Amino acid sequence: MYFKGDFHSHSTESDGVLSPNDLVILAKSKDIDIMAITDHDTTKGIDQAITTGNEIGLKVIPGMELSTRHNNESIHVLGYFKDDSYKNKDFQDFLENMTNYRIKRAEMITINLKKYFNIDIDYKKVLEHAKGVVARPHIAKAIMEAGYEYSLDYIFKNIINEGSPAYVPNKKLDLEKGIELLRSVNAVVILAHPVLVKKTPVEDLMAFDFDGLEAIYPLNKPDDTEKFLNIAKNYNKLITAGSDFHSGEEADTKHGTLGSVYLDSGNIDKLLEKFNE
Repeated sequence: MYFKGDFHSHSTESDGVLSPNDLVILAKSKDIDIMAITDHDTTKGIDQAITTGNEIGLKVIPGMELSTRHNNESIHVLGYFKDDSYKNKDFQDFLENMTNYRIKRAEMITINLKKYFNIDIDYKKVLEHAKGVVARPHIAKAIMEAGYEYSLDYIFKNIINEGSPAYVPNKKLDLEKGIELLRSVNAVVILAHPVLVKKTPVEDLMAFDFDGLEAIYPLNKPDDTEKFLNIAKNYNKLITAGSDFHSGEEADTKHGTLGSVYLDSGNIDKLLEKFNE
């Protein structure tokens, strides 16, 4: 039986600071029994994480966080894979195309930073920070290292936020198509951090083919968690919990520390039952 589960975390394969191996080791030290590494638009860290987990006695669920769009905003979808269908060549080719677009996107953001904010950073420095998938934290780090006196929080909220003129969205993948894509490789499909969805009522999103929602999340207020738990109950959806761990640094106010929120054994059992359907 698993008593404590964290089903949302990021490694150096996307925008986290720890390798998949070190992330699993840290989870073990936090008394986490079962976890998922869910890097953005890639599955590259999964095999290493599972191997390490098996060695130290921690169950690792293969997963990823897919970037989609709906109602003119970003909607992230967590996919947990029931088997190794995610290694399918067509699926991996699609993810590779998304990764390549992220590189081009980062270049466009650096151009916009100079144009709109007079922030001049070296695009090559951004790529150096990104060992895996290029994401906005790599851009934020390059801004700070270039000597601009902005905090990480300020950069995300005022300079590279979705409403900023410097912002460039990820490759446009429609939410419904994204869910279909994950279904095609035998994934359990979860709405990530519903508290961050601003333009569409979460109840309306339940009309899509989600298995559940990430009802327990570090940025939730108590009322938010209660609301999402009720939505899950009313729509007969699974409940998941995830810290969305990236670095664990105090300056990172957008994400939680590993195990800071977690799923209890009863809901873990319900999630794992879905893997046997």
